[in-house]
Amino acid sequence: HPHIVAIHEIGEHDGQPYFSMDYVEGRDLAEMILEHPMASRQAAAYLQILARTVHYAHQRGVLHRDLKPSNVLIDSSGHPRLTDFGLAKRFDQEASLSATGQIIGSPSYMPPEQAAPNQEPVGPTSDVYSLGAILYHLITGRAPFVADSLEGTVMAVVHAEPIAPRLLNPDIPRDLQTICLKCLQKNPAHRYGSAEALAEDLRRFLAH
Repeated sequence: HPHIVAIHEIGEHDGQPYFSMDYVEGRDLAEMILEHPMASRQAAAYLQILARTVHYAHQRGVLHRDLKPSNVLIDSSGHPRLTDFGLAKRFDQEASLSATGQIIGSPSYMPPEQAAPNQEPVGPTSDVYSLGAILYHLITGRAPFVADSLEGTVMAVVHAEPIAPRLLNPDIPRDLQTICLKCLQKNPAHRYGSAEALAEDLRRFLAH
């Protein structure tokens, strides 16, 4: 897929496993918003592309499970490129915890069912949540949930509601806030049913 950073070769050299992948010259989304939030329409345009990219992966049975701004590179042409499928899994594989019981992923961007896996199974709508968390960060300048500790962040993800984006940045259009908060619903059934559905709503927003 043109917006997924490709792996070209895997192998072993002198006993050391390696893989080679595309070199993407540019910054990631996290670096782009260090000083101030991104313009709403630019953020929506990036998210529309990312949502279609994630939908492409979902159609092939792959969940990313670690969608966050630092895993989206912006190439020299200004196009987003999704990378770091190191925590990806097939839909039919077991569990969201590692063998040691540690949470897998980045708590500020993960859905409740991934932070507390006894709630709901992880599925495509889990990545939709994380796409919404990326959008939230781009337009407000901060992740939906931030605490002083890992445990505090996880508790907020599972139990707290995010601050409405327009309270943090009044310039955000109401429709984009609605799209963002729909992604961040605690109940997976209340989110967009697919990343493609999210992309279509973002397309409609961009088309006024």
